[in-house]
Amino acid sequence: MKSTKLTLIAVAVAALFGCATGQDDKATDVLVAAKVAAPPTLDGNAGDAAWAQAKPLTVKLADGVNFAGGKGETTATLKAVYSGDMIYFLVQYADPTNSIRRGPFQKQADGSWKKLTDPADKGGDDNVYYEDKWAMLWNINNSTAGFNEQGCAVTCHAGEPGKPYGNKYTDKPGELIDMWHMKGSRTAPLGYLDDQYVDHTRFDAKTAPNAGRKGDPGGPEYAGFGLVSGKPQFMNKDGKAANAGGSYYIVDGTQVAFDDSRFKPGDEVASFRIIPLKADRADVKVANRWSSGVFTSEVGRKLTTGSKFDVQFSDLNAQYAFGFAAFDNAQVRHAVHYGALQLRFAK
Repeated sequence: MKSTKLTLIAVAVAALFGCATGQDDKATDVLVAAKVAAPPTLDGNAGDAAWAQAKPLTVKLADGVNFAGGKGETTATLKAVYSGDMIYFLVQYADPTNSIRRGPFQKQADGSWKKLTDPADKGGDDNVYYEDKWAMLWNINNSTAGFNEQGCAVTCHAGEPGKPYGNKYTDKPGELIDMWHMKGSRTAPLGYLDDQYVDHTRFDAKTAPNAGRKGDPGGPEYAGFGLVSGKPQFMNKDGKAANAGGSYYIVDGTQVAFDDSRFKPGDEVASFRIIPLKADRADVKVANRWSSGVFTSEVGRKLTTGSKFDVQFSDLNAQYAFGFAAFDNAQVRHAVHYGALQLRFAK
């Protein structure tokens, strides 16, 4: 069942923070995409001349974990520009740590290996050994009722059996959300956001463990691996420990057989391979940079892709509702903006 209680809470909090809840859009909720002659270069550097032409939108995020000394709060600044057949976004927010240590294997004092996990994780809820992420969600063809007023809260369903934190899905068949999911350790190193979508599928532990959240055609984005005879199955070909100049992921195709003699107790190595996205799932490009407590992403996508799983910015006179959330070293407990944000195009 759809969580009516969660929806009411979202509306109440949205009203508290002055967010759009069915009333006229406030200027503070609108992101205006400026038309620029020269697009920004996607390198994670916010100094491009194009960004100076765009008006920033400040977005307060709350109710996550880890941000701001464990308070789960941060403030994001968004900008948007368009040029030719492309639209670009600049995403920046305060993040005290550059979180890349996603579920590594660690060599123990006795020479054995174990995978590091959050001891409080009861299933899909790691907030210690994970990665930085953010998500931007769009209402495809205005198909999802309530989204344009309440934002992505209409897809969140807490307190359901089988998940410690809840599920994400739309209410009815035909309601679709385009979800741009930045995964700092799994897709961003290869230059992509994970282009996903949300439909009305309910949670089922065997057939739909992610409920309505699904990837566009062209994945997967990563593949985990385990211990074989007590040792990690693969290692990076450079043989470096991840906590000593190596990486906490392995690019698919560069893995080699594990050589335990190269590692000492305390060393950590990757537990997953990252795989280049293809086709529909590779539509959204990204470049990240973390510096001095600020996380920066530069994002680019074609205005129109033709995919039924994507929002199409085909009408530059229209307004496009979206939601935004950020994750600080958290699997699911994101800091979110309550209420819908709106994208408009400057003439």
